[in-house]
Amino acid sequence: MKKIVLTISALVALTTAEAQKISVKDGSEKFSNGSHNAYSATIYETSKDDVESKWKSLLKDFKNEKVKSDNGEIFGDNIVIKDWGNNPVDIYAAFDEDKTAKTVTIHVAFDLGGAYLTGSDGDKHSYAKKMIKDFAVKTTKESMGDKVKDLEKVLGKLEDNQKDLEKDNKGYKSDIEDYKAKIKKAEDNIAKNEADQVKKKSEIEAQKKVVDDAKKIMDKVD
Repeated sequence: MKKIVLTISALVALTTAEAQKISVKDGSEKFSNGSHNAYSATIYETSKDDVESKWKSLLKDFKNEKVKSDNGEIFGDNIVIKDWGNNPVDIYAAFDEDKTAKTVTIHVAFDLGGAYLTGSDGDKHSYAKKMIKDFAVKTTKESMGDKVKDLEKVLGKLEDNQKDLEKDNKGYKSDIEDYKAKIKKAEDNIAKNEADQVKKKSEIEAQKKVVDDAKKIMDKVD
């Protein structure tokens, strides 16, 4: 019953995530160094630790001076985004976790060097939105993939149980055939035994007559 409950819970979680279309919005968000324009997206079926780890990994894929965690945020120092040219940017990321809903909202601010990226920055703005959305979609799918693997494990166990039941059923049928053969053999033995008993009783009666006749002859001896 517990496995069924866990399976249903996982399915409900996947269905809930499916009902959400991941989007990226930008607006003012608070960071440890003040409020800045940031790009935000919600990631489903995950944890803050997992999202932080994967965000760090993403930033490290870019040329950078350092990527570190500080004050509950992740700071990417002098990140070089090739599509933006050779001028490095500082990237700040903050995270809001809803443990009950298993969601994490990531807020990302791009410091271009005295000014933060906004919708007025054209191609960079579009790139940032796509970057955040791709990250949110990929991370959500990876988390869902883990749930699917859990569901597949349950399915595998159920299929194994079904095979065991089929094997047992085959064994029971084989036992029945063996029992039927033994019963048939026993019935044949009973019939032969009864016929042998009739024959043996006849032999006994005949032998009794022989014995009686021998006794009578013996009694006449004087």
